Amino acid sequence: MKNSILCFAASLLFGTCFAQQTQENTPEDIYVKPKLVVGIVVDQMRYDYLTRFYNKYGEDGFKRMIDEGFNCKNNHFNYIPTYTAPGHASIYTGTSPMNHGIIGNNWYDKETKTSVYCAEDASVASVGTEDKAGQMSPHRMLTTSFADENRLFTQMEGKTIGVSIKDRGAILPAGHTANAAYWFFGEDQGDFITSTYYRDDLPKWVKNFNSSKTAKSYLKEWDTYYDIKKYTESGADLNDFEGGFKGQKNATFPYDLKKLSKENNGYDIIKSTPYGNSIVTDFAIEAIKGEDLGKDDVTDVLTVSFSSTDYVGHNFGVNSKEVEDTYIRLDKDLGRLFKMLDNYVGKGEYTVFLTADHGGVDVPSYLHSQHVPAGYFAKEEFKNNLNQFMTKKYGVSDLIENISNNQIFLNRKKVNELNLNLERTQQEIANELISYDNIHYVSPAYALSSGGNDIEALLKNGYNQKRSGDVLFELKPAVISYGKTGSTHGSGLNHDTHVPLLFFGKGIKHGSTLQKTEIIDIAPTISGLLGISFPNGATGKPLEFLLK
Repeated sequence: MKNSILCFAASLLFGTCFAQQTQENTPEDIYVKPKLVVGIVVDQMRYDYLTRFYNKYGEDGFKRMIDEGFNCKNNHFNYIPTYTAPGHASIYTGTSPMNHGIIGNNWYDKETKTSVYCAEDASVASVGTEDKAGQMSPHRMLTTSFADENRLFTQMEGKTIGVSIKDRGAILPAGHTANAAYWFFGEDQGDFITSTYYRDDLPKWVKNFNSSKTAKSYLKEWDTYYDIKKYTESGADLNDFEGGFKGQKNATFPYDLKKLSKENNGYDIIKSTPYGNSIVTDFAIEAIKGEDLGKDDVTDVLTVSFSSTDYVGHNFGVNSKEVEDTYIRLDKDLGRLFKMLDNYVGKGEYTVFLTADHGGVDVPSYLHSQHVPAGYFAKEEFKNNLNQFMTKKYGVSDLIENISNNQIFLNRKKVNELNLNLERTQQEIANELISYDNIHYVSPAYALSSGGNDIEALLKNGYNQKRSGDVLFELKPAVISYGKTGSTHGSGLNHDTHVPLLFFGKGIKHGSTLQKTEIIDIAPTISGLLGISFPNGATGKPLEFLLK
């Protein structure tokens, strides 16, 4: 009797333990399965746009993400150069250009001796246009994205769709296995297009969108959303620091886009206005419906890049009324996208993150007027001085093969013919360059392998041994190689590296942190959320403190 009681008790205990063990190891406790992951990249969005324009935002866009989700307030890029293509690739692959290979928007190819574009691919054809603008693919990106890993994990059942005004903003995030990536072709057409890398014809829903003449509806007046007198978070509307549009004397509101389009490459003018973000939102909503994204239990991925913020920033500068209005209107577009997701996918059934591919510098001429050190890089003078040095030092004028992206590429064949020591030559050039005006830091490529200071770490993470140059240099703070109006980016300084990082939706806690996070942490975080493999080159870390 006693043994029977002991056996019964043991079986109860074992059963309880087994039940507890089973409960603790259910898939729901290991990973979360949102029906849809939406990755949003806002091109050229500085972190302070969240705070500076906060009181002008509504409740349904940026504020909803902050109020319901998690705000990483100290999020940075961990490499140089901070350009669009490397930014998008790094966000979705979870690693830096060192590994994914997208070292710029364009770069000098040491094998073909030509400049190449990050997404160009002559082996594919355009779909949706007869122009070469569709001959694009992700073939130059060397590693997988988290969207790729989701496709592989789900046996290709989970869909991936990429959408942007820019081809690179649609293609690189969507990865190698995407069902499709779509980007906007302006000029006299005003359509979204793709390439035969993805498919041989546009699906019906895309054809319907293009034939709806949505683009034509945005060739209208662009005036401020609110009374311009309320735009106290930006500078004067009339100033000397903005570019503007051809056909209008002053860069001041309002802008008659239909009239101005004739001198500004037709539908391309939409790109440089907030309506470029609006048409991307329109198209993304149609993509969700047309592709049935988030309508079953297999996780889909939608990547959306809002590029018009970059065009406006480059044209008008980060302190302009135009930039403020663009973000106020983007906030409205985010709100209607989230509302659509609530209704179509289901509130609490999708996960969203929002970040940027880089920030932007205040117009140096404006900074100079406010007694802040800033300036412009005299590129031709730099080249002339360097050529004179090379001729005097080495007795030849063709030892430098290319100068681009703040990198110097040596003619390796010539180096060997002259029996020069490569490392010593790199160092001698670096020693020369540091004496030039507006050069802040120079590193020979060989020195990057040993790490070093903060700047060297940023340069190292952006350096790909097979694709990058022999000598790398950085300009002084707020010194740019650009025109005297408008803003740009590319440096390792905070105005270019500090960008927003917001998460909200299924599996995301509510809160915020000032702990430093890096752009390469996003992909591992989403991978951890989904319980899938990290992208194969990922070097970032999952931000577990924001996951439920």
